[in-house]
Amino acid sequence: MGEAIVDARSNLEFADGSILSLVFARGQRPDGDAIAAIGAVAGGAGAFSISHRPDPDEGWLELLSSGLTFDCLGLAPGEAGRLPAHGALLGLDSQPSGEVVALKPGDHIAAGRGLLPVVRVLAAIGVRLAALPGVEAVCWQPAGSWMEPTYYRRVVGDWLDGGAFPALGLTSLRRESNGAMVSLGLGLLIGQELRFEPERTLSAGAVARISVRLIHELISNGPLSEPKEFAGADGEVLLAVPVREGEQLRVMVRK
Repeated sequence: MGEAIVDARSNLEFADGSILSLVFARGQRPDGDAIAAIGAVAGGAGAFSISHRPDPDEGWLELLSSGLTFDCLGLAPGEAGRLPAHGALLGLDSQPSGEVVALKPGDHIAAGRGLLPVVRVLAAIGVRLAALPGVEAVCWQPAGSWMEPTYYRRVVGDWLDGGAFPALGLTSLRRESNGAMVSLGLGLLIGQELRFEPERTLSAGAVARISVRLIHELISNGPLSEPKEFAGADGEVLLAVPVREGEQLRVMVRK
């Protein structure tokens, strides 16, 4: 997460419920037929079918995968989606400014968009879509993370195959005006973000390493309602304390 540090002043709220945005080179946005074709490819996670197909000029499809429906928006020949705000770059030198296709949970599961099974299926569909020609970046909007498509496919693919949660991508870190570091994206999944108050003895790299470790624990075990200690990688004790009405976990390190 060392590279995934963004300015808290950036507007990283995701609009219209979209969670994943794919930025295509101008003129290379896929149409409904291209989306249907890649969804039907056999093998691997993220296979889907088309459960609703309105007039092509409307520029969207409803995708069905693992019994869940998702809206795919911004398809050609309709209007492109909204370009997400600037954020953390992973595997990219700069943020491309192409044309956006977005993915969000369908209306009937929108209230549960942060449930891990929903997020896993959406992320898996994203792995397929990120293989389409012309994709220049994948943005995970809850974290404000802009990823090179191959990077996204690798880290999410490893997670879907039983590996660690891709904290370097589906979460990021932001710096507040007082110097505190706060995670971004974890709240979608557990309703809490990590918070590190300004601490001269902790480098940004150390904060990132501790965050990855804690995020893995919290994704596996859920949010905290009371203080809890965790073992750090270097033998230190990590204390996480719910603050701000439980919306954040203040993290302190004891040697």
